[in-house]
Amino acid sequence: MSVTGGALGRLAVDSDELAACVACGLCLPHCPTWRVTGDEAASPRGRIAAMRAVHGGDAPLDHVFAGIMDLCVQCRACETACPSAVPFGRLMEGARTTLAAETRYQPWWRRAAYGVLGRHRLLLRLSTAGALAQRLGVARTRPGIPALPRARPGLAPSLTSPPDAGTDDAWLFLGCVMDAWMRPVHVAVQGVMEAAGARVAHPGRGGDCCGALHAHAGLTARARVYAGRVMASMPGEGAIVVDSAGCGAALKGYGHLLGTPQARAFSARVQDVHEWLVGRLGSLPPARRRVAGRVAVQDPCHLRHVQRAHHHVRTVLSPYVEELVELDDDGMCCGAGGAYGAVHPDMAGELRTRKLDAAARARASVVASANPGCALHLAAGGARVRHPVELVAEAIGVGEGAGGGG
Repeated sequence: MSVTGGALGRLAVDSDELAACVACGLCLPHCPTWRVTGDEAASPRGRIAAMRAVHGGDAPLDHVFAGIMDLCVQCRACETACPSAVPFGRLMEGARTTLAAETRYQPWWRRAAYGVLGRHRLLLRLSTAGALAQRLGVARTRPGIPALPRARPGLAPSLTSPPDAGTDDAWLFLGCVMDAWMRPVHVAVQGVMEAAGARVAHPGRGGDCCGALHAHAGLTARARVYAGRVMASMPGEGAIVVDSAGCGAALKGYGHLLGTPQARAFSARVQDVHEWLVGRLGSLPPARRRVAGRVAVQDPCHLRHVQRAHHHVRTVLSPYVEELVELDDDGMCCGAGGAYGAVHPDMAGELRTRKLDAAARARASVVASANPGCALHLAAGGARVRHPVELVAEAIGVGEGAGGGG
């Protein structure tokens, strides 16, 4: 990886935010890569030290720095633990933005792959072709590329105009990979929302990719383009419900990403589906039959550490499952991290093993996860994974029987 810009260029970060870290080390036990390696450079404190060196011109913007930044899974557990409220996620994205702009940190083929996410028809076609290739044995599942669905259930909105503010009607954000690979979750979520008395609208043109993976990869300009498209696809003042933790965190972050009053107003409308449901549980029908077995909740990092809305999952699930159990790993990252599993398969695999071991200790028959990356990553390791709202839909008997297509 050679430098194409200034080797001593300053990073696209806020100097005051970078200086906020006091190197206390309280974040270290919460950092998954530090837990695995024990290496200071693989800790938030070590990464911030490397950023300071490059930002101040004392170290080059080279492949060593890129490697330190790239090994971070961006779980942001360090933010929850930090007594100084260091916005590590913003610092990491700023460092990667500089790397992407001034080095070959993101080669053309990765940029092309990220570009597919914003072209939804192409993504659907490629996913279908990939599923056929897997079925014929031409392609195999691999870290970051799980078994792909060969068909998708149909899904139509029950409201064709923008939902009004102050009503139960809401937008349901569908996303890119979530819609292409896990559309049954959307079917279940829409069924539960309608059972709670809402009519559900779908985003218009351009409301597919939220830009989260682009922002994480340092492709900030492209992330801003996608943010603008998503905002235009869901006009008005009605609530925006998101059933993917990573997408929800991205949409809630548009105010910072774009820095405009319109973006901040948009972000204020966004709710994780469990946030939206928790105030409407009284409107849902009782369980016909509670989901059997021990259901363990796996907290996606962007729900636990970014949105900080993970506790709502327990509230929503409790009336509909026989036994809800916790994992004993204090919410440690599972290693999915968007495209992380494809780029760092060994680290992602080690973190997944630790998560699966925690599920085994909990004697869980089902792992409930509210993020597609986590769900696909854990399922590839042999776990039976369901979205929490899928379990609610199963218990009250909605969401099944949609037609094929898509």
